[in-house]
Amino acid sequence: MKQNVQTLGYLPDERPPFIKLVLYALQQVVVMFPATVAVALITNFRISTTIFASGLATLCFILITGRQLPLYYGSSFSYISAIAGIMAAEAAAGADLSGQIRVAQFGIVMSGLVSIVAGIIVKRFGRESIEKVLPATITGPIAMAIGLTLAANALKDACAVPTGVAETSAALASNLAWIISLVTLLTTILLSVYLKGFGSQLTLLFGPIAGCIVAFVLGKITGINFFRSLSESVNSGIFALPIFTLPKPSWAAVAAIMPIAIATIPESTAHVYQLDIYVNNLAKIKGSGKRYNIADKLGLNLIGDGIGDIVSAMIGGPAGTNYGENISAMTITKVFSVPVLIGAAIIAMVISCFTPLINAIYAIPTAVIGGLEIFLFGAIAAQGIAIMVDKKVSFFESKSIALIASIIVIGVGGQYAFGGSIPFFGLQVPCIAGAAIFGILLNQILNIGQKSAPVSENENA
Repeated sequence: MKQNVQTLGYLPDERPPFIKLVLYALQQVVVMFPATVAVALITNFRISTTIFASGLATLCFILITGRQLPLYYGSSFSYISAIAGIMAAEAAAGADLSGQIRVAQFGIVMSGLVSIVAGIIVKRFGRESIEKVLPATITGPIAMAIGLTLAANALKDACAVPTGVAETSAALASNLAWIISLVTLLTTILLSVYLKGFGSQLTLLFGPIAGCIVAFVLGKITGINFFRSLSESVNSGIFALPIFTLPKPSWAAVAAIMPIAIATIPESTAHVYQLDIYVNNLAKIKGSGKRYNIADKLGLNLIGDGIGDIVSAMIGGPAGTNYGENISAMTITKVFSVPVLIGAAIIAMVISCFTPLINAIYAIPTAVIGGLEIFLFGAIAAQGIAIMVDKKVSFFESKSIALIASIIVIGVGGQYAFGGSIPFFGLQVPCIAGAAIFGILLNQILNIGQKSAPVSENENA
């Protein structure tokens, strides 16, 4: 495909030159790494196995979807409570770490089947069938809520005091962390706005590099080490293959983990609609004359997502989803190239086998990650607005306002009031899942007695 030299950016079926491809891919790895590792640390899954599984699952996803969907598969926070609960139960029963992980793996494998079945239903009955259940007045606010629920994490990371800092130096360390995070954030923003040419597509690398330099200088001046390190048990050795384990059948794990997959479908749907908007906007700007019907491939995406869960769980990785952080990175840099994501997946798998590489990326100061997160998480929320604007949602209709308002407040309020899981009649409901389920039910109630509006030709284009 001949590329318009006046417009920077790569569409899903375009391949950058090798050096650029590697740099873009590394950028995608940096973006996905913190969240993916965080899930492993929280759930006690093995870090190297988790990273390897994210890369392998991404490759399988891209293969299954025919290289048509530029999405990266990473560990999902939605499953944390369920996985932690079943592993704690196994630990109480005397199981070692591998035994705990194996039981959780079985539940994750079965949850992948839920996504596959949902994808088959969507493919069978068409995109319109899912849009009746998940219109833009639901997917848009869900995307916004996802970004906004992560806002507190971004700010906490931005001023995080490094581990091991004395109490007397905590205030100074926090203030210096703010400097590091602000340098990272402002460098990323200013370069993304004002930098021209190839460099403008690497701002998510340049920003963290600037932050790391400032962290190093401040560390030398004050003696405070802002760079992180893993435990000695993880640091040992140079080359070590990830530890792979096989699932162990457990109906308790199925009951605890499998239902979460239903709640993640609206989130995955929102991601696909985000991509559809931004990819086709870039295609229009570049004058490619091609329409990328990404939204029409929602069923294919759900099938690929389910297979990604199965592939990840079969080797000992946690459940996952396509990452909003990576979509934000692609939106900011205008690099939607599938070959770049293939490169990122391969790099992730290589990193997982070399302990020093894992340590090098993990060592990035928390404050640097926080500065980057402010931009990325805010971009996720902004993409939710873009979904509603693109679908011409009326912000003056009572029904639209009711759906948008309730979803955002339940999703965001659940995060800040209850730490992400809303207590409801003895259940702990993940806030995003709860917001999505409430929105779906409310939409169906409000549709009673109303005639369904025909889908416009423009939406089916």
